[in-house]
Amino acid sequence: MRTAPTILHLDMDAFFASAEQASKPSLRGKAVVVGGLGPRGVVATASYEARVFGVNSAMPMAQARRLAPNAAYLVPRFGFYRSISEQVMALLRALSPLVEPLSLDEAFVDLEAGGAARDAESARLTGERLRADIRAVTGLTGSVGLAASKMIAKIASERAKPDGLVLIEPGTERALLGPLSVRTLPGVGPATGDHLRRAGITTVDEIAEAGEDELVRLVGKAHGHALYAMALAHDVRPVVAERETKSVSVEDTYDVDIHDRTRVGLEVQRLADRCVRRLRAAGLSGRTIVLKVRRYDFSTLTRSETLRGPTDDPGVVREAAARLLDSVDTTGGVRLLGVGVSGLADYTQEDLFAQAAGEQVDLLEEEHTDEEGGEEPAAPVERRWPAGHDVRHAGFGHGWVQGSGLGRVTVRFETPEDSGPGRVRTFRTDDPELELAEPLPLVARRVGGLVAGAMAMPMPLAAHGTGDRPAEPLSSAEPSLGVAQAEPLPPDKGRADALPDVPTPLVVSGADDPPAPSPPPAAPSPGGALFADPAQLSSEPASFPKSWSGSDGGGPTSRP
Repeated sequence: MRTAPTILHLDMDAFFASAEQASKPSLRGKAVVVGGLGPRGVVATASYEARVFGVNSAMPMAQARRLAPNAAYLVPRFGFYRSISEQVMALLRALSPLVEPLSLDEAFVDLEAGGAARDAESARLTGERLRADIRAVTGLTGSVGLAASKMIAKIASERAKPDGLVLIEPGTERALLGPLSVRTLPGVGPATGDHLRRAGITTVDEIAEAGEDELVRLVGKAHGHALYAMALAHDVRPVVAERETKSVSVEDTYDVDIHDRTRVGLEVQRLADRCVRRLRAAGLSGRTIVLKVRRYDFSTLTRSETLRGPTDDPGVVREAAARLLDSVDTTGGVRLLGVGVSGLADYTQEDLFAQAAGEQVDLLEEEHTDEEGGEEPAAPVERRWPAGHDVRHAGFGHGWVQGSGLGRVTVRFETPEDSGPGRVRTFRTDDPELELAEPLPLVARRVGGLVAGAMAMPMPLAAHGTGDRPAEPLSSAEPSLGVAQAEPLPPDKGRADALPDVPTPLVVSGADDPPAPSPPPAAPSPGGALFADPAQLSSEPASFPKSWSGSDGGGPTSRP
């Protein structure tokens, strides 16, 4: 056990939702929920304004809508979040060579390995500089926990939320843990927590008092020993810079149960192809093919098959997944399917027969396409406009999708630099001047005296002894999120503030809807309507709606 708080745990605050609020001025200070918008979608992240209503991560989206009907519901932009995460991880690696990412928005850092902390005071200063650098580089906030072990550092960062820093002095861990719930300890989920509660154990102190033998009797040998050690604040796990990938998998949850066996087979083939694409992108191959099926009654079945050698051949993976599906009864309907590959390696052992079979299938598909070449072309598929995603209009510039449906898409034209909400316009979904666009950077930086946006990371405000000139301080701050704002670009026709006044183009939901509970007072933030129910879309002008909901949902959404 270390004698100084040299383990840092960083957790970005409501990461996905905060990134959306920072990029969309009209959402700042408002309830935002990011996740799958279909009937079976799941909340990935909720802003702190949405959490006031009881909305939390991993909650069914339908339940979130009931709790916070007036929130903005957005489809995730994982590429955008990943680009911000890379900036944050670069700041962490400037502190130490030992950085252990847990997800896009969370990581451990061993400050001792980088010489960034010798005692409590130097550790605290390092944590404060890191928080300032994250705000300067990304415009977002993160919470920092500092302690002598990974477990206590993570608990400290939870206590620091939002946008804070908590340092736990070595030797005070037992006093901190004692009164906390057993659910605070890693690995104690709802089932284990309920099992301990029925035995009269609800706090960490009571775990320590019960003794190791009693815990082994209650929860098993491996879990019992680990639980007792954690209750005594014993955690000697090191920060591991490289985490080995153990498997690659993809899965989809369907809005309506699939009963047609043929369609189930086609979905499995599609998932197998997606899985292989991920496998190849990572430069890996695998020996064990895994099929996951969740049936109509929520029972989940897993089947696996181990090949003679590792492969990244889509034909081999498709055939193995199809064989596994043959052993599963899907009569009652399927709500989720998944295909994965484990037993990973960085080389492949070619299966010539399977490869030949795959080439034959590809040839047949090409011949089938050629045969149909003389037929009339199919009707064009309507373009999809996911709620919250970026778009650009030839005449109005950059904006984002508020909602879509019935052949129309509504766009709010604004950029992260704007100080207030942008104007709203509605277009046909096939408008040739409207197209999907790449996200804009959250923080602009100065280049030769001009303001320029770039996703590349500018130099942090605290250079940590690199000798480089620190970045110039940014000019102002948005009060509701604390997001740093640079000087705005000159107005032009591509800017939202240059748009002519237009009426709000969407029809509100029914006036009989019950009013939503009001959250506690927050920092004032200008704003207007967010999303209209796609079933209520109209081209006629209307007042700001009372209740909005995102559109273009469906399909699974899970947090990387």
